[in-house]
Amino acid sequence: MGPLGRGRLKPLIPFGGASRLIDFSLANARRSGLGEVLLLSQYEERRLMDDLHGVWNRGRDFSVHFGPYNHAYRTAPAGGLPTALPDRTWPAERGTADALIGKAAHIFGGDRTEVLVLHADHVYRFDYGPMIRRHRASKAALTVSYQRIDRRYVHLFGMVEFDVDGNLTGFVEKPEEPTSDLVFAAFCVFDAAVLHRYLELLDGTAWQHDISRDVIPAMLAGGERIKGYPVTGYWADIGTVERYHRAHRSLVAPSPSMRLAELPLTVRPAVGRRFVAASGGVRQSIVPADLVNEGLLCRSIAFPGVRIGAGASVHDCVLLPGAVVPDGCRVESAIVLEDGSVQPCDDAVVGVS
Repeated sequence: MGPLGRGRLKPLIPFGGASRLIDFSLANARRSGLGEVLLLSQYEERRLMDDLHGVWNRGRDFSVHFGPYNHAYRTAPAGGLPTALPDRTWPAERGTADALIGKAAHIFGGDRTEVLVLHADHVYRFDYGPMIRRHRASKAALTVSYQRIDRRYVHLFGMVEFDVDGNLTGFVEKPEEPTSDLVFAAFCVFDAAVLHRYLELLDGTAWQHDISRDVIPAMLAGGERIKGYPVTGYWADIGTVERYHRAHRSLVAPSPSMRLAELPLTVRPAVGRRFVAASGGVRQSIVPADLVNEGLLCRSIAFPGVRIGAGASVHDCVLLPGAVVPDGCRVESAIVLEDGSVQPCDDAVVGVS
């Protein structure tokens, strides 16, 4: 993600003028009627937990559970954070399946029959309820989400193939020569006991500690019944700065990929946002109520605290919270970071008008 990801956790990268990447999966879970989500984090957990606790654990209808640290957060002073956490050491950063093993005590056992696994870097709006119900009705070991995309992009994702009855027959992570235009949409529902068994079988072997590269292929090879569930609406994997920029451009397109009201409002929620088709110095952009604009903002997304100087021209850009565009500056197809530095994207133009 280049400078955009430097010094910050990827799940907390701002998106859409209103949210962070992780907020989409959490908002989907809450909207689907789930009351609690377990955080499966490893890298710099404390920073992520502190943030999510302050943003998501304020209400009574939904919360994020922090596994071995949960008690410390729940007993912290009202509105505050724990002063200390229990000692715990993770191995070197590994794949997603390793986080499942690390918090197995909080996932398996009791009356849990399914495990819904979500990711923290996807932008989409989805109700998991029907998928979970179909998974239960099918008595499958696993149900994977999938989406049909342009085949030229399949090599960037996990490619999936199904038979006429909707059973998974092939799964290849980032294939060199795709044979399908269907890709894994990176969220899935496991039978809890089956998932636990395969994690135990794989642990200690020469595996990559990854759900897509190890767990799903092992279940497929083991003859487990794996079903597919289509994702028909907008879904984007934000894996590179180019995809990040492209996803933002789709928000202000004539037929937007998602409406502003559909974005989780978690970044400075007290500040209003609106889409402006044409007014003053703004054209076809998402802007905050506190925008200071003395130039021209076009086909762009601005977060709260943004200032655009006199005579400045900003086109096809994302302006992060507090970003400043100096007087007379011309910026096109770029991301303006909080410190005023500019991260170019495709066909970027940065200079003085």
